[in-house]
Amino acid sequence: MIKTRESMENYLETIYILQQKTGYVRAIDIATELGFSKPSVSNAMKKLRAEGYITVTDRSKISLTEAGRKVAEATYERHCVIAASLMRIGVSEKTALEDACRMEHIISEETFACMKRHHQESLDEIKQKES
Repeated sequence: MIKTRESMENYLETIYILQQKTGYVRAIDIATELGFSKPSVSNAMKKLRAEGYITVTDRSKISLTEAGRKVAEATYERHCVIAASLMRIGVSEKTALEDACRMEHIISEETFACMKRHHQESLDEIKQKES
């Protein structure tokens, strides 16, 4: 098992984002993105594979399984909603993104659901004003 849920979510979210950007992911890409050593990332990838969150091809390309994709998408959604909400109340983009990276792992389902609903309502208001 990876040391913490936060660590697992960070790896899966990073794989998800890199896949969206480039179409494929290797351990070195994750190491570069996160600023970790390649051996640390390789060790984490072994654990994620053993837990059924990723697959690794013969050519060392890493892909999310359905389970891994669900965790990654949920984590990324929390990150985006939290960061946008913080920026909307005046937090600088840099600080909002940094804070969202920490908050996305500890926020309760109830709080996130309310935050997400408020975020969507705000987007809807903006769209109505633009129409």
